Amino acid sequence: MDQAKTDEQSRWLYLFIGLAVLINFSGLFIPIIGPDGTLYALIAKTMVQRNNYVELFVHGKDWLDKPHLPFWITALSFKCFGFTTWAYKLPAILFLMMGAVYTYLFAKNLYNKHIALWSVLILLTAQHLVLSNNDVRAEPYLTGLIIASVYHFYKANKSKSFWQLFIGCLFAACAIMTKGMFALVPIGGAMAGEFIIKKQWNALFNLRWLIAVFLIIIFILPELYCLYQQFDMHPEKIVFGQKGVSGIKFFFVDSQFGRFFNTGPIKGNGDPFFFLHTMLWAFLPWSLLLIAAIFQFIKKGLKNVQGQEWYCLCGSLFTFLMFSASRFQLPHYLNIVFPFFAILTAQYLYTIRSAKTIQTIRITQAIVISLLLILIIALNYFFEPEFLSWYIFGILLLFFLMLFFYPGSNKNSNLRTIFYRTVLASFIVNSYLNLIFYPSLMHYQAGSEAARWINKNNQKNLPVVELNDDYVFAFEFYSEKPVTAINTDGTGEIPNKKPFLLYAPVDVVKSLSAKGWHVKTLSTFNRYWVSRLKPSFINKTTRAKELTTTMVVLVN
Repeated sequence: MDQAKTDEQSRWLYLFIGLAVLINFSGLFIPIIGPDGTLYALIAKTMVQRNNYVELFVHGKDWLDKPHLPFWITALSFKCFGFTTWAYKLPAILFLMMGAVYTYLFAKNLYNKHIALWSVLILLTAQHLVLSNNDVRAEPYLTGLIIASVYHFYKANKSKSFWQLFIGCLFAACAIMTKGMFALVPIGGAMAGEFIIKKQWNALFNLRWLIAVFLIIIFILPELYCLYQQFDMHPEKIVFGQKGVSGIKFFFVDSQFGRFFNTGPIKGNGDPFFFLHTMLWAFLPWSLLLIAAIFQFIKKGLKNVQGQEWYCLCGSLFTFLMFSASRFQLPHYLNIVFPFFAILTAQYLYTIRSAKTIQTIRITQAIVISLLLILIIALNYFFEPEFLSWYIFGILLLFFLMLFFYPGSNKNSNLRTIFYRTVLASFIVNSYLNLIFYPSLMHYQAGSEAARWINKNNQKNLPVVELNDDYVFAFEFYSEKPVTAINTDGTGEIPNKKPFLLYAPVDVVKSLSAKGWHVKTLSTFNRYWVSRLKPSFINKTTRAKELTTTMVVLVN
C-alpha cells in the first residue's frame, strides 16, 4: 500500500472519529432521563447544597447503594457550571472519551495504529454506548476507568515500571469507588487470563500485584471513610428497613456479592441468556462481526497460544460470563467491556484477506444497515416526533448520501467501504435519536417539564410542594426553588403559609379537593416513564392510554 493511499485512509478515519465524538456529545443538552439519572443528579445537587461531600442523601434520608466517586465528580461540575443538564452529563462523556483514548493506546501497543483507530471508531459507534452518553449513569465513568487501568497494568508488566503500576492502581481504585468491588473483574480477568493461558507464572505471581493490592486499598480509603462516617458510626440509623447496617460491609459484600447471589437487600431475577441477546442489540452495528471475531480469535489462538494477546478476550468474556450467572442484570452493565469488544472486532476485520469472507461480511452488514434504517423510519412514522428542523434534516441527508456515495472506493466488496458504511449507519441512527427522538420523548417526562414551567412562571416566588413518589426526582432536580413533599393523603411537609404551588397527579389533586383543599389548575402535563418504552406508547394512535396526567395547581 503506497503512502498516498495510506494518508487518504487515515484522513477518512480521523474525519469519522471526529464525527463519532460529536454524535456522542449530541445528547449533552437533552433533559436527564429518570428515574436513575435524575436520582444521581439530585444526590450530587444535594451534596453541593448541603456542602456535605461525605454523606449521600435522598429526600433527607441516608442513601446506601452506589459509591461516591461519580457524585463527587458531578458535584464538582455543578459547583463550576451550576445545576444544569449538561453539567451533569459532561464529566461522564469526558470519562468515556478518556476510555476511547486508552482503547487507542492499548490497541496500538497490542497490534498497530490502524487497528487502534478502527477500534476507537467501533467503540464510539456501539449503540448502547452512545445511548449511555445520553442516559448517564455510572457506566461511562466505569468504561473509561477500566480500560485505563488495564492499559497501565499492561505497561507495568512490560516495562516493570512502578509508576505505571501506581497509575493503574489509581484507575482501578476509582473504578471500585464508582461501582464496587466487581469493577476488578474485567481488570483482573484481562491480566490473569493473559498470564494463565500463556503459562507466564512468574508474571502472575509477581510481587508487583501484592503491591497493587496494597495501593488499591490505600486509594479507596476515602470511600471507606465516608461509609464509616455515615453508617458504621451510626448503628441507630434505619437503612433497608433495619438498624445496624454497615456501609463498609455493604460496599465489600452486599452491594456486589449480594446482588450476584441474590442474598443482599437489592434483588433481581437473572436470566443466563440475558446478556447474550443484550449484546446482539447493544453492540450494533458490530455485534455479528464481534461474534465472528471471537470465534476466529479462539480458533487461531488454539493453534498459536503464545502468538497472540489474550487480554481483550479474557477481560470481556470472563466479565460477560459472570454477569450472565448473576441474578441482578441490567443492559448497561455490559458497556464496561465494549473497549475489549471493539479491539477484538477491529483486529479481526484488519486481518481479513479472503474475498469470500469479505463478500459474506458485505451481505451481513448490508442486512444490518438496512434493518437499522427501516427501524428508524418505522420509529419516526409511528412515534411522529414533534421536533425536526431543517438543519437536522440536512445532517441526516448528508449522512444518508455518504452512505450510498462514499468516495473511498468504487468496489462494493471493499472491506474499508463496508466498514465506513456501517459507521455511517450508526451516525444516522444516533443523530436521529439524539437530535429528534429524545428531544420529543422528554416532553413526556412530566417532572422536568413541570419544574421548568414553574421556574418560568412562579413570578410571586411561592413555595413549591410535590407528591412524594418515584417520579419526582426529575422535578426536584430541575426545580430552582427548594421542594417540600406531601403524601397522597395530604399529610407531610406542608408549608405553614398559603398560597403555594403543588405538583401532583390529577387523581391526587382531585382527592385533596374532595377533602376541602382550595386548588386552582395552572398547567397540566402528560406523563410517561420514558426509560421504559413500550410499543403501545411509541405508536401515536395508542399512546394516550399509556399516559397519566399531572398538574401544577395553586393551593390557597
